[in-house]
Amino acid sequence: MVTSMTGYGRAERSDGKCRITVEIKSVNNRYLDLNLRMPKLCNPYEAEIRALLKRYMQRGKVDVSITYERISSADLSILFHKEVAEEYRKAILVMAREMNLPGEVSAYQLIQLPEVVEQTEKQLDGQEVLSLLKSTLNEAGDAFQKTRMQEGAFLKRDLLDKLNEMEENLSFIAAHSPQVVSEYENRLKERIHALMEDKQIDENRLLMEVAIFADKSCVDEELVRLKSHMQTLRKTLEKTESGNGIGKKMDFIVQEMNREANTILSKTSDIAISERTVELKSEIEKVREQIQNLE
Repeated sequence: MVTSMTGYGRAERSDGKCRITVEIKSVNNRYLDLNLRMPKLCNPYEAEIRALLKRYMQRGKVDVSITYERISSADLSILFHKEVAEEYRKAILVMAREMNLPGEVSAYQLIQLPEVVEQTEKQLDGQEVLSLLKSTLNEAGDAFQKTRMQEGAFLKRDLLDKLNEMEENLSFIAAHSPQVVSEYENRLKERIHALMEDKQIDENRLLMEVAIFADKSCVDEELVRLKSHMQTLRKTLEKTESGNGIGKKMDFIVQEMNREANTILSKTSDIAISERTVELKSEIEKVREQIQNLE
């Protein structure tokens, strides 16, 4: 299955006590670069989080954001430090008397001062948090995978279209190559006749020159290898199993195809073949650019 390295997934879940939100974003990268941003509460579970996330990805630069919010006040309590409040009250009255200021002190004013009240909360059960975290990660991972598969399906169609264009150029080159040798032989005969006028042509020497030209300009082996590479690319794109990491394999094949196309260009002196080979190289480069998006 063709999967893009570009994806996005988000999930939010609550158990009535807390809410966990997970957001996953990824872009192209040669290897897997998994970056986690999460609250301290999740630190003990980092190894489990990474192992779970790696089920959804093999390559790419992946940023994962985990946020935690307590939504229930049932486990919250407020502790009033009477002694601290009394000390504040006394200090305010003394200050008011010595500075000739109003000295009325309200409870609301006192409660705003440091350490007068303390908010505490009951510690959450670690296994409950982990269970909620895992289910949220899985939901975000599924959404993330879905977008990557959708993008992968688009890339697959585009790559198959480009392969069709490449095969058309390859067919033209294969059909036109034998004509090049025949045309060279005819041109060579014409030049020799023009130079030698009525003198007899050495047919053996002529055939030798044509054979040398044919050997130098022959691109049969390159065409066979290019056709084989294209068939491999097509089969790879048609694979149905997931997680096969086809991007690296296809990138290597495309590099080999580019080398074969360069060899054809260096061998041919025919304008039509050169033009078609340049078009072929252009399509190969486009395919290579698209392959960089594949996992």
